[in-house]
Amino acid sequence: MSFLEHLEELRWHILRSIFVIIIVGIVCFIMKDFIFDTIIFGPKKMSFPTYKFLCESARFIGFETNFCGTEFPFIIQNRTMGGQFSAHIWTSILGGFIISFPYVIYELWKFISPGLHTNEKMKSGGTIFICSLLFFLGVLFGYYVVTPLSINFFGSYQVSNEVLNEIDISSYIALVRSSSLACGIMFELPIIIFFLSRIGVVTPSSLIKYRKYALLIVLTFAAIITPPDVASQFIVAIPVMILYQISIFISRLVLKK
Repeated sequence: MSFLEHLEELRWHILRSIFVIIIVGIVCFIMKDFIFDTIIFGPKKMSFPTYKFLCESARFIGFETNFCGTEFPFIIQNRTMGGQFSAHIWTSILGGFIISFPYVIYELWKFISPGLHTNEKMKSGGTIFICSLLFFLGVLFGYYVVTPLSINFFGSYQVSNEVLNEIDISSYIALVRSSSLACGIMFELPIIIFFLSRIGVVTPSSLIKYRKYALLIVLTFAAIITPPDVASQFIVAIPVMILYQISIFISRLVLKK
């Protein structure tokens, strides 16, 4: 196939992925009550599982915490005429992408696989499953760990009792979206390192050599997507560093073979 023929093939894979995302997004659009009341606004309620766990843990240790409250001292409001409809549309598209992620990876695999040998296809057979699993684990980590910690900090923070926290719906959804997606992409690190090792871009020795710089980058990234307190940043940084160590092990296996 020529270069243009490859582009044409890639275009159809992308179009099929977009079509599936739109179909699933329409389903999410119809399930508005569940998507918003249960999922999007779930971390705003003190009955959220993460708050219950942290509250019970604090009580067991004997610490006082604000995770045991009844409600957060802020409200979510809409300030533009089409704000709620826009939030509904974009949240549905985001939900469509997250749910359709395995199919998107499948279409990418279908585009790449014709260029692989039979033994390479056999060895890479579990790529779709592993990529999807890591992505969903990252999304769940972002939703159940990073998002609640961020909402608890920013929603409860006040410079003065004279200032009320009235948060715009777009700002709230952006926090939930960025926390979940960022962690989902971040959890793909072992897969990225696997392919970079296969093509010779990284080696175990280089990963070990630059580990301290990787730690600095991870802590910086954790500081961006979490509240500015040390505990929250380490909660995010620890699993990422574990993934980095797993990546070193994977790179070592690739180099060995």
